[in-house]
Amino acid sequence: MTSFLVRRVANAPDLPYDLDGFRRRAVVAEEDGSVHTGFGICELRPDGVVGPHVHSYEETFHMVSGTVILDVPEGSYLLEEGDYGLLPTGMPHAWRGAGDTVARWADMRAPVPRARYGYDTQPVPALPARHPVRIDVRDPRTRLFGHFERAQMDPGKQSQDLLAASASMRTALLVYSGITVKMMVDADLGAVSSTMFMVQYAPDGVAGTHDHPFEETYLILEGTVDATFDGERHRLGPGDAAWAGAGCVHGFANAGDTPVRWLETQAPQPPSRHSYRFTRDWDHLRTALEEKP
Repeated sequence: MTSFLVRRVANAPDLPYDLDGFRRRAVVAEEDGSVHTGFGICELRPDGVVGPHVHSYEETFHMVSGTVILDVPEGSYLLEEGDYGLLPTGMPHAWRGAGDTVARWADMRAPVPRARYGYDTQPVPALPARHPVRIDVRDPRTRLFGHFERAQMDPGKQSQDLLAASASMRTALLVYSGITVKMMVDADLGAVSSTMFMVQYAPDGVAGTHDHPFEETYLILEGTVDATFDGERHRLGPGDAAWAGAGCVHGFANAGDTPVRWLETQAPQPPSRHSYRFTRDWDHLRTALEEKP
């Protein structure tokens, strides 16, 4: 059974738009052996629409470029680059094109949609098309959405003005070993099946080999990273993506002299303890036992 996969942007299929101006390239799907992760890259033309529907899975998203309008029962929202959000299981929603360029976003669907059940999606009656408003992450009415800015990855620029763009302390920057992590979607935002966050490695950033009791997906946004999956080494660049299944031993190292940044997802949500099983710790124990007189 597949424990990991790597998708090269250079090899990505040039899929046609459907009759409504939408297309989605599946990066991780049921046929890949995934149980918890359905990850893809969506594109919607300015005149395109995705009609109202509901899913029997949780959907999270991150806007990569362009502008789009998201309609949900509570209102209509104008989403731009850096915006992210959560669509809980069973929430009616629809997408409308906006601006003058194609809108592009990454979406995460957990658990994985199943082909034999119509991809766990059901059309529903039309939603009111209200005048769209921008996301205000400090407004409780937009509690399911947020906004990411690249400066949020810089430990030296965590000013009050910048932090005002964060919903709460749950989005505080985590910094360790040349690695910075900015949480976006997790249980505090209302997610129950997955997480979505931004990761950045400094030029000397390294994560030793480890594995998890959950699946992870990585979409490289800038820079170059050397990734190892079950002993196989792959160099990934912007637009490339990878998936590590539960139990896949993987590690990362920045392969360049500038930061590398990627969007990462986990599903199901990590347990409160024993989320990481580092190879080095068990190697250390083995060595200690061998050296014991």
